[in-house]
Amino acid sequence: MKKSVILSLLFIILSFSTGWAGDETPTPISNKEAIELVQTHANYVWTLVAAILVFFMQAGFAMVEAGFTRAKNAINIMMKNLMDFSLGSLAYWAVGFGLMFGVSKTGWFGTSGFFLSDFSPDGDPWVLAFWMFQVVFAATAATIVSGAMAERTKFTAYLMYSIVVSALIYPIFGSWAWGSLFNGNGWLEGLGFIDFAGSTVVHSVGGWAALAGAIVIGPRIGKYTKEGGVKAIMGHNIPLAALGVFILWVGWFGFNPGSTTTADKSIAMIFVNTNLAAATGAVFAMLTSWVKFGKPEVGMSLNGALAGLVGITAGCANVSPTSSIIIGGVAGVLVVFSVLFFDKLKIDDPVGAISVHGVNGVWGTLAAGIFNMGGTSAKIIGIQLVGIGACFVWTFTLAFIMFKAIDILFGLRVTPEEEIQGLDFVEHGGNAYPDFEISTYTQQ
Repeated sequence: MKKSVILSLLFIILSFSTGWAGDETPTPISNKEAIELVQTHANYVWTLVAAILVFFMQAGFAMVEAGFTRAKNAINIMMKNLMDFSLGSLAYWAVGFGLMFGVSKTGWFGTSGFFLSDFSPDGDPWVLAFWMFQVVFAATAATIVSGAMAERTKFTAYLMYSIVVSALIYPIFGSWAWGSLFNGNGWLEGLGFIDFAGSTVVHSVGGWAALAGAIVIGPRIGKYTKEGGVKAIMGHNIPLAALGVFILWVGWFGFNPGSTTTADKSIAMIFVNTNLAAATGAVFAMLTSWVKFGKPEVGMSLNGALAGLVGITAGCANVSPTSSIIIGGVAGVLVVFSVLFFDKLKIDDPVGAISVHGVNGVWGTLAAGIFNMGGTSAKIIGIQLVGIGACFVWTFTLAFIMFKAIDILFGLRVTPEEEIQGLDFVEHGGNAYPDFEISTYTQQ
């Protein structure tokens, strides 16, 4: 009885949605066709809602980066995050989407679909929903680089590399791993590479590009002492950074479950895995910092949550909830020691982007093979390692060349005087906090 009532309601809804009402003759439609049509519509809605959540992550990244850096650079950071998505959307529309998901005979890059040419008013509009979900991923990869190079990068240089990442570096590697999701076929996915939502495709790409940028541009003034010590440069607004982490946590519920692009029961486990890994990452990073520094350090704890989220992204659909706790716990410990490691190498990363996204992207991708619910093997883990290695070689090499070229041709870094004064004024002619006077008091 309940089934027949539901089917009758679906029939009425679909009749109106297809233009039939009143005296018009309805197009005959079977129960099976009605159910399939409702499922199709649900897939569209779920994919676009998930895209909204991932887009909201742009606000989270902006808050994290601004909070972990100094007040004199807050406007610059907002502008960079704004342009990441704005210029990135245009670059991905023109070139990136075609390279990533266009028809590919070689498995290396797509050759069709540029300028959204796959869309036709009379054709299947799925390409629009799919493009919208994919462009927010491209923006995520690009914005990761911003944090590692914060407080000393020329704004014009930033615009250049943001376009290149969105149009070329991210899409080509993405085509290797995800091309068959639309019209392509990547060589890496053909091997059986597992990266459901992008621990490597999105986060390690962003992380390794960030590493290349941080190496080329060098550390901030005053970050490292002449004796080789590390001087902490405190962020100006930790509550803002914490808000950003919570926003990112929410956004990840679109990032991982939304990667199904299907409104079905499978998203339930992905939601749970995503949350458990983030929670465990935060707890273990807190405990690690507590043991290491004698206090539960807030920056490490916040980055622990993000590390757990990055770590679970590859295997969110093929590992169990228990495994997701292990993955998140390891990520939380790993991010603390990774941040300290890069500081020892004098690679200045103000927000820990390299450790959160690059290093834990590697861990998450490896963990997707180790904890695979369908069983693991040396072959599976080997393929995961191939993907991890390919990502590093492609992304770091190309990004390093790009940053070197920008530095030689246009200049990558602001002058020491401009860096000391702050990028808000010298690059944008503004002040993020005009009603506050910054004073220094010496305790007597």
